[in-house]
Amino acid sequence: MKTNNSNKKITKVSEGASENVQSRTFVPTDEAKGKANRLRLIAIISWVVAVAAQLVAISLLFKDPINMTWLIVLIVVDLIFVVIGSILWKKSNRLDPASEENKFKFFMQNQLGLVVAIIAFLPLIILIFTNKNMDGKQKGIVGGIAVLALLIAGVTGIDFNPPSIEQYTEQTNKVEWLNQGANNVYWTKSGTVYHLFIDCSYINTAKTSEIFEGTVAQSRELKNITNLCSRCENKAIKERNLDEAEYNTDPELTD
Repeated sequence: MKTNNSNKKITKVSEGASENVQSRTFVPTDEAKGKANRLRLIAIISWVVAVAAQLVAISLLFKDPINMTWLIVLIVVDLIFVVIGSILWKKSNRLDPASEENKFKFFMQNQLGLVVAIIAFLPLIILIFTNKNMDGKQKGIVGGIAVLALLIAGVTGIDFNPPSIEQYTEQTNKVEWLNQGANNVYWTKSGTVYHLFIDCSYINTAKTSEIFEGTVAQSRELKNITNLCSRCENKAIKERNLDEAEYNTDPELTD
């Protein structure tokens, strides 16, 4: 941790997160892979608990009279664990992203939370609305709650901006080209872009109390930041006399 001339606290992200190594293709570190695997294991356990809650809820539908209270409680439990699993799964993908080469695998790895949400609620919803032991009012209440839970779980499970090896590679290469070979950027807690210069006016404001420093991948892992500050990019090109056409046509950088 350090401070700059403007008295902003600078927090350097710890080493060991994903980074671009010798090759031009992004490769996560062993530590990042290990953390991703742990998050995925916890996510899978959470999803198993969610599906188990659904199975217990389904078993209640075959008992007469149906215990509405427990049915609703189990739907809520189902939702909580599906959401927990989805959040952890998406975090793991930022640490260890999939490649876009295999479209099906890329989709499944990044949108597995949505798939699990459907599995964890759709069978229950179908059985609720087709159940002969429930009257219309009961179906409306419990069915409505289950449908709402499915929608919440589904939206939470979707990754609207899924990470990929190719994306990490391109973003890291661009920063290194602009930054004289250094994979080093800055960002804030509430920021949506990363910066090349710590004194950038977009990041060094009166409202900013802390600036984080790390790699491109770390900004994605911790804050899901995917874009470079345009002002920093233009400044780097101008001050370092860079030719953007040269970057775009250099095969070593665009492989």
